Amino acid sequence: MAGAFFRLKTFSPIAMANADIELSLQLPQNVRNSRVLVLGGTGRVGASTATALSKFCPDLQIAIGGRNRAKGEAIVATLGRNSRFVEVDIENVEMLEAALRDVDLVIHTAGPFQQTEKCTVLEASINTKTAYVDVCDDTNYSQNAKSFKNKAIDANIPAITTAGIYPGVSNVMAAELVRAVRDESKGEPERLRFYYYTVGTGGAGPTILATSFLLLGEEVVAYNKGEKLKLKPYSGMLNIDFGKGIGKRDVFLLNLPEVRTAHDILGVPTVSARFGTAPFFWNWGMLALTNLLPLEYFRDRSKVQNLVQLFDPFVRALDGLVGERVSMRVDLECSNGRSTVGIFSHRRLSQSVGYSTAAFALAVLEGSTQPGVWFPEEPEGIAIEAREVLLRRAAQGTINFVMNKPPWMVETEPKELGLGIYV
Repeated sequence: MAGAFFRLKTFSPIAMANADIELSLQLPQNVRNSRVLVLGGTGRVGASTATALSKFCPDLQIAIGGRNRAKGEAIVATLGRNSRFVEVDIENVEMLEAALRDVDLVIHTAGPFQQTEKCTVLEASINTKTAYVDVCDDTNYSQNAKSFKNKAIDANIPAITTAGIYPGVSNVMAAELVRAVRDESKGEPERLRFYYYTVGTGGAGPTILATSFLLLGEEVVAYNKGEKLKLKPYSGMLNIDFGKGIGKRDVFLLNLPEVRTAHDILGVPTVSARFGTAPFFWNWGMLALTNLLPLEYFRDRSKVQNLVQLFDPFVRALDGLVGERVSMRVDLECSNGRSTVGIFSHRRLSQSVGYSTAAFALAVLEGSTQPGVWFPEEPEGIAIEAREVLLRRAAQGTINFVMNKPPWMVETEPKELGLGIYV
């Protein structure tokens, strides 16, 4: 278990640029001998996850699963002697289950997850009794995955859905903020807000582009004092301060799964999530698309794929110029007026999402997750036994990672009330 070999007594602000060594050296022997299959391993998220896993634990046996052998073998060549390529089509159940029988854990990164009706990989994991992690970022898919909880318990396998960077690490950040407030008896959590920002597509290319367009076809679910609201996608702009290295950025409402799960699991009555990107004209473009085209257009995967093909060459060229910074800010407001914030910023989304997903994978391999299907923010000892360890692993290379601080301590331009008092 993770908590058996590393446990923080307190959780204070963290500067994580060079703090990975001790976390990787203390992995138990059973983890170091584990076999992991990364589905979608030839994509940016999957390849980054495999790379992060190999850095955390060079002895891991890592299989890159995908349909493109040339790409897969090129990635294997960068990972070393304990890696291999496995040809897998996740729509071919027989091929999929055969691949899963040879591994201890499968990491499903083969998105986009939007409008995918069946949880094929999760079902195959249950049938083969293989532990499971996915990077789902879609509300409907994640809820469908959750419906397999009892089957996973019967099969005695642990499974975590929405376990990437956002959702994923962001959910755990929110859970830690809520826990700290309740442990300190400093008011009851009343309002939780997730803010996300990336430069361009974060270097993730057509999959992220497709996800962004598909989300424009979903009404936004948010909660206000316990009441469920449905709002227009990419509306409700706010200018949010993401702290050092990022600064103030415009963000817009999107339908993201952590809103529902944080409301239901953490018991916070008011929850929302917003996302923004740069350069600024990408936000303008997304706004224009939502105003010019009906929601139904973005629910048609073939039409969305046409948009991706149209924009992808330009996006790739621009990504090479602007970089791929990423930032998450989680804000919690309490009944006594207290506000507390967590911020997580990294120079490279493609690298950061790999560390984040790998952190969840290691937690499962260590025995940190109970049998069943869980969201990341579910109680410690059920989904993640030691959240602090997971966050430290996920935060490798961050330029700014702080938790449980008042806004004025982390913002670049805090508001001054006067007499040196900031809010």
